[in-house]
Amino acid sequence: MAQETEIKLKIVDVRAFHRALKRIGARPAGRGSERVHEENVIFDTPDGGLAKHGQLLRIRTESPETRGKAKAKDSKQRVVLTFKQPIVGAGAEAARHLRRGQYKVRDETELEVSDAGNLARIFEGLGMSGWFRYEKYRSTFHLPNSKTWARGLLIELDETPIGAFVELEGPAEAIDRTATELGFSKNDYVLKNYLVLYMEECRRKGEQPTHMLFPAQKSHLK
Repeated sequence: MAQETEIKLKIVDVRAFHRALKRIGARPAGRGSERVHEENVIFDTPDGGLAKHGQLLRIRTESPETRGKAKAKDSKQRVVLTFKQPIVGAGAEAARHLRRGQYKVRDETELEVSDAGNLARIFEGLGMSGWFRYEKYRSTFHLPNSKTWARGLLIELDETPIGAFVELEGPAEAIDRTATELGFSKNDYVLKNYLVLYMEECRRKGEQPTHMLFPAQKSHLK
């Protein structure tokens, strides 16, 4: 189990943000400049038992985007099971200190699986349901190795149906320094998850919340 420390930043102009990334030397992580489409499903018991304890159980299907096609038939999908919960035990006090410093801190366990459908059926057989779905496009960047202070930091640009955000995940000091270099301050830090942000956006627009999907996907959702 790993400890996750992260914050979000609201991005108003994606093109300008890409220029800012280039200015500070950030480069795409992994091979090439892959932009990945994510389909996420959050599972919980009928009474919201996991959420009541600050826990999250999610199946994420990642589909790498290829040139000209968001979901090419030959692109390899990756399915990841994620479980998050508040930090307990020896690290709890340190986690509380980080949260007071305006970071989102949780224990996180991730496991790559081969079949999202069968895993979902197992959860359903245990009395849970995939009650909230959301999608986004994610591009991941990192800073060059010469910036030793940024080791372990991920810069993840998310383009979502409710706008663009960047997640900075890694050591708190690296998060702060990177945010400053990108032109943000601690006052800009967002600690809410996408479910909460989506609910707030629905209230702002006077819409009934359903799932956070792009328009083309909403039309196919029963």
